[in-house]
Amino acid sequence: MAEEQDDDRVYVVVVNDEEQYSIWADDREPPAGWRSVGRKGPKAECLSYIAEVWTDMRPLSLRRQMDGASTEVTAAGQP
Repeated sequence: MAEEQDDDRVYVVVVNDEEQYSIWADDREPPAGWRSVGRKGPKAECLSYIAEVWTDMRPLSLRRQMDGASTEVTAAGQP
């Protein structure tokens, strides 16, 4: 825990095409497939932001698949 308190690096919040969030050191390019959301700061602030905005941990493709399945069930007249 002491290491986290002494961490004075700046981080950037990144997101991938599946709308999964993470943080990355600001002085490094995000890994392939990830892009900045424009939010940066201390680690704790970035993680707090992610907790606020990433309320559904399911990947985007799974959410779409599940939404489609529930639409199909509703269209078929099932509750």
